[in-house]
Parts: sequence; structure tokens; C-alpha cells
Amino acid sequence: MKKIYILLLVPFMLYIALLGVMPLMEPDEARYGLIASAMNETGNYVTPHIKHTIYLEKPPLASWATAISFKIFGENDFSARLFTGLCAWGCILLVYFIGRHFRDEKTGLYSAAILTISVYPFMIGRINILDMPLTFFLCLSIWLGYLSIIREKRKYLYYLFYFTCALAFLTKGIIGVVFPFGILVLWMIWAGRWRQIWRLISPVGILIFLAAVCPWLYLAQKENADFLWFFFVREHFLRFTTQMHGKTEPFYYFLPIIFAGTLPWSVYLIRAWQRKATTEWLYRKDENKFLVVWFLLILIFYSVSSSKLMTYIVPVFLPVSLFAGSIFRNYEEDLTEPAGKRKIFYRLIVIIQSFIVLAALFVVPILKRYADPDKGLVIMTSGYWWLYAMPVLLAVVLMIFLPDWIARKYRSGWFLTIYLLCCLLLASMIFLLNDFLSPYRSTFVARDAIARHVPPGQLLYQYKVNYYGIDFYNKIRTPIVEDFGELRDGVLKMPVEERKKYFLSVNDF
Repeated sequence: MKKIYILLLVPFMLYIALLGVMPLMEPDEARYGLIASAMNETGNYVTPHIKHTIYLEKPPLASWATAISFKIFGENDFSARLFTGLCAWGCILLVYFIGRHFRDEKTGLYSAAILTISVYPFMIGRINILDMPLTFFLCLSIWLGYLSIIREKRKYLYYLFYFTCALAFLTKGIIGVVFPFGILVLWMIWAGRWRQIWRLISPVGILIFLAAVCPWLYLAQKENADFLWFFFVREHFLRFTTQMHGKTEPFYYFLPIIFAGTLPWSVYLIRAWQRKATTEWLYRKDENKFLVVWFLLILIFYSVSSSKLMTYIVPVFLPVSLFAGSIFRNYEEDLTEPAGKRKIFYRLIVIIQSFIVLAALFVVPILKRYADPDKGLVIMTSGYWWLYAMPVLLAVVLMIFLPDWIARKYRSGWFLTIYLLCCLLLASMIFLLNDFLSPYRSTFVARDAIARHVPPGQLLYQYKVNYYGIDFYNKIRTPIVEDFGELRDGVLKMPVEERKKYFLSVNDF
């Protein structure tokens, strides 16, 4: 496998070049795009604002990065997602370096390839939300902390560890500190390195961390008297321990997300798993323990939390990719053809996955026939959905038989074939998803109509809805009637006259 394809060309194509294909989706992408736009417009980079209301739920690092991107590339879909795409690319490179350090170059490449073609990191790595930037800084800090323990004399690693913890904190809060220290401490206890725990405490590192985060904390508190309580107590402690945000899910909520998120490559893992030699010891004992703690602590922490969102679990895909990369590398070292019932079972799994994808391609066009606008059921697709579906169809059909055919004929290239087909599948799905989702999840489709039919200076009211994308794409301020949602706390801090004009009750409207 060529390093340039796995580490540079394919990630650039999937996570950078195609970022502008889809418009910003509601509500998250449009929200964070609007926050960054407001920063550049007002010059206030301390207190995030959205629709002219104070929005203190999240730290501002990702918004700062997006605001810089807007300054360089203009305000558009590509620049809004660029920071997320770069962080996703950074995760791929990080997995490569970890795999190479733990074992060898080939393992690093396998692991990086697997993370690249995992459908869930692929989806999150292309969306303008905080979870992929958090994942990058969080996992980078975990890795730097690990290196600082095993390479005790290199003190700069401790300083980098604390600095990346600060970046993770400025991305999404306290979790950027809890996970790195928690994972490292538990790993050291399990690995019998408990005497080294004290080495994690670095006075210089603490000063670096405080120097990075305290200026924003101080300025935010200076501008907002209730900031520290709101940010640390309400948005961290109460969010974790109570159901105040209404995002309650069962304990096992993240397990099917992890399983489905590793598709489409994971069905091929069954074949690679067939020989004991491929899985007996994936890495050395301490390294296995490190990856297990990394995976389990994050999974258990979020599973017991009272507030669950499916995007929270992204950081576990890095250790999963490292384990899977080692398994695939072991298997291709001694590639064998499965026999008997194992062969039938393996092929059946691949075929089932393929048919599920194929069936999904035709759901929306079929439902379109039964659309009834009078009853509120509207199914919208372009007349060219079949054109977008063709590459997906081709990739899925080839995935059924081509990898095994390559393996039998050439005795190598099995995994590379899977990798390239998965890349084709994921890249082509972007255009298909854009055709299916944009009419429902983005206000971009209404941008031109609003520009044509709403005269300058005329207020466009949003009645019991709140679409941030209208304000972002049309550069207007839309009053909201009744549905304030997450803006409610900020609305209460607005001047009374402004609140009455832009945030109305039904009676006032």
C-alpha cells in the first residue's frame, strides 16, 4: 500500500475536497456557522452570539477556527466545515503514528485506512459540529500523555500534553481534561505503573494549561456575570447528572452506533478473525491495556450519563481502528481462503450488508410515488437521483466478490481492494445524500426564493420554528415567534425592546 494514497490523497478527497457538496444542515451546522459569522461581524470573539443572543453553552475554539476560515475563504459551506475536515484528517494521521509506534509501518497504514473508511467517523468528520475537533485534540492529548510516561526524560511531551488538553477544553469543556487524565491513570494502575502516576503532575504543564484557558474564562466572566456557574455547573455537572436537556437514552445506546459506525469494512473483519494467530496478541500487553482503557472509559462514561447524543462516542473509533488494523495486517500476512460453513457465513454477511445498502437507495424514490401534499407528506428528490445512485450501486456490487477474487488471483491486495471500494462508496454517497437530505435538512434551497420575494428591510418571521440557515445564507435577521429553544437563556438577557421585536409570543405576534 502506498503511504501517499492512504495518508494524503484519499483523506484529502473525502474530508476536504468534497466538503462543499452539501449545504449546511439544520440545526447544528447552521448554528455554528452563524456563531462564527457573528464573531467576524461584531468583532467579539469572547462571548459567542447567535441571532444576537448570548450563547455560552460551548467554548469558542472551533468557532474561532471557523471565523478564520471565513476570513480566508469567505462564508460558504466549504469554509464552514474546513476545520472539522482538517481535524478528521489529523485523526487519521494520529492513528497511523500510533500504529507505527506500537508495531510497524504497515500496521499504522492499515489502522489509518480503516478509520478513513469507517462510515461514522466519515459522517462526523464532514459536519460542522464540535465532536470531531474535540476527538482530535482529546486523542492527541491522550497519546502525548502516553508518550510522556514511557519516555520520561522528554519533558516537552508533558508540556505538549497539557497544551493539547487546553485545546480540548477550549473545544468542548471539562471533558477535554477528564478523559486524558482518567484514561492514563487507569491504564497505569492496570499496567502496574501506578508509581508513575505522580509524573502526570507537571507544574510547568499546569501553568501552560492555565495560560491557554484562563484568558478566555476571565474575559467571558467579565462580560457575563453568570458565566462560570452557567458553564461549569449547568452545562457540565447538571448536564451529566440530570435530564434537564431531555437527551435521555438507554444504557446500551452507543453499542449499535459503534457497530454500525464501523461499516462497511467491519463485515470483512469476520474473515480476518477466523485464525487465532491474527488476534492472540494484537500488540504488546501494556499497549493492549492502553487501548482497552481508552475505549472502555469513554464508552462507560457516556453510557452512564443522563444526557446522550450519538455524536459523543466518536473518540472510541480511534482505538477500534488500531485493533482492527492489527487484525487485518496479521491476516494478510498469511492470507487463507475460508472453507465450509465459515466461507458461507462470511459471504452471507457481506451479501446482506450489500443488499441493505441497495434497498436503501430505492426507498426515497419509491416513497415519492405515495407522497400526498394535502396530508403533509412530501417526498422531494431531483430527477437525477438514479445518476447519483449509480456509483454507489457499482461499489456495493463489486464489494460482494471483487476482494476475494483479487485475493485468489494475486495472493495480495485483498485489503487494498476493500479500502478503495469503500472509498468509492463513501465518496459517491455524498452526492446521493445531498440529493435526498438537502430539501429537508437545509434552508439553502430557500435562499434564492427569500432573496427574490422578501424586500430589503422587510422582516421575515419564523413561526414556531427556528432555522439558523436563513440568517446565515441570506444575511438577514429573522424574528422568532414562540419557539426560542436553546436561545431562551440568551433571550432573557436582551434589552426589553429588542426582545419584543425579535422574540415574540404568539399573542404579541
